[in-house]
Amino acid sequence: MAGRLRLWSGYVLFLYVVTHLLNHALGVVSLRALEAGRYWFALAWHNPVGQLLLYGALLVHFALALASLYRRRPLKLSPWEWTQWILGGLVVPLGVMHAVGTRLAHALYGVDAGYPWVLASLVTSDAWGVTRQFALPLVVWLHACIGLHFAWRLRPWYRRWLPALYAAALLVPVAGLTGAAIALRDVAELAQQPGFLAELFERVRVPRAEQVANLYAIANGLLATSLGLAVAALVARPLRDLWERRAGVVRLDYDERRSVAQPAGLSVLEMSRMAGIPHASVCGGRGRCSTCRVRVTGPDRVLLPAALPEEQKVLDRVGAPANVRLACQLRPPPGHYRVTPLLPPAAGPVEAYRRQPQAHGGEHYVAILFADIRGFTSISEGRLPYDVVFLLNRYFRATGQAIEAAGGRLDKFIGDGVMAIFGLGHEPREACRQALDAARRMGEALADLNEALSGDLAQPLRIGIGLHAGPTIVGEMGYARATHLTAIGDTVNIASRLETLTKEFAAELVVSQELVERAGLDLGDAPQHEVEIRGRQGRLKVRAVGSLASLGDALTPMS
Repeated sequence: MAGRLRLWSGYVLFLYVVTHLLNHALGVVSLRALEAGRYWFALAWHNPVGQLLLYGALLVHFALALASLYRRRPLKLSPWEWTQWILGGLVVPLGVMHAVGTRLAHALYGVDAGYPWVLASLVTSDAWGVTRQFALPLVVWLHACIGLHFAWRLRPWYRRWLPALYAAALLVPVAGLTGAAIALRDVAELAQQPGFLAELFERVRVPRAEQVANLYAIANGLLATSLGLAVAALVARPLRDLWERRAGVVRLDYDERRSVAQPAGLSVLEMSRMAGIPHASVCGGRGRCSTCRVRVTGPDRVLLPAALPEEQKVLDRVGAPANVRLACQLRPPPGHYRVTPLLPPAAGPVEAYRRQPQAHGGEHYVAILFADIRGFTSISEGRLPYDVVFLLNRYFRATGQAIEAAGGRLDKFIGDGVMAIFGLGHEPREACRQALDAARRMGEALADLNEALSGDLAQPLRIGIGLHAGPTIVGEMGYARATHLTAIGDTVNIASRLETLTKEFAAELVVSQELVERAGLDLGDAPQHEVEIRGRQGRLKVRAVGSLASLGDALTPMS
């Protein structure tokens, strides 16, 4: 909830800054256009609703920033996060004097706090006053853009709109500061006329010396209060840690060699960071990206609190099972737990998007396809490496498109072979029918490819396909960037073995009888054999299909 309030209060403040800078940009046209634009700006923001929205958002954003400073355990931030915090801290000293000299001066002393007053006061100010005034919108803008990047970079549309957003992030402040600079130059030129500034100050009801001193005192008081609150948040951090140790200790085992013990109240992600254990967290621990998710096991897992709606929404999005939680949101009570991060520490925004529920690991009934080019060694002999790569890529594209068109998932290419999985998210019968349909489509794709390459091949390409179905362990496996969804187990080994049997039976497809029966299809007079599979007890019934084209009649309802 606090995160959403901070984000939406930031949106309100960002909208205010955008409209303010666009108003500044009218200074490129003329001072008259600048002041005319201020009428519409004031109409939107200088009314009871606009003022309540603006100052409410400002107070909420500042209060939640202090709360975040207090709650954040290790102050180990990325360079971008440090930049955002530093810029946010600079907004207060740069912005207080501007707010006091305009809005508060108007409220207390009736000063007409429009562009004439601000620009004329800058003309009579020193270099620091001008620098401070022009630095303020730039600091606020950079702080806001970094915050929006963190908030939006996990959205699917963000990458598509990134060029336009970059352009806007550059053009809006440049146009605003340029307009303000030109307006300041114009006022400075007018100020050379005798009596111009005196007449202008009289028209805007410039505050008297004692009133100016009072405004400076108020600004200094606000600065001191803000600094005191920030210091109080920092001082309260060690006191909080001492108090929380009274509640008990949480022990987390990451593996056989790494264990962490910290006081209750910390999140799993905070414990990882405090112990120096690398842990993915694209959104910075805000519970938006799911990259910090962990599998929690151990006898004390039953003590864990239920996921709050915000966390559960993210977990549902990635199809996480019951024992998977977001490390940044899970604050385990005292106890002993074993946690396993599910993504590599270097995981990026791509890994934060929706993933298949099977990625966390489990047993599923799937169909497995293995295919291999027959005699490819002899085909590639005497060819240039470029020609071999070209030929393989054409073959891989043709077979890959056939597999995906049938509803399967390409698992990997192994040399000149391919492995595919069918049935992720489907019933066993559908998985088996998809696998047979993929074999038929691969035969058609190969025939088209042979026709297209007839002038380059001494003999047409031939393939052998093995199909089997059964319970299989499916999950994301690998290391770092080499992690992908795959399947392992007896079913995979059998399908691979059946692919090699196509040579023995002089067939293009060898499929287990179990898969055929599950699919509910009739392969006609395709020969039946009983084969021995190494490492498996008993004999396996299989069907040998001489030509993939003959599958057309059996699979007609699926076309």
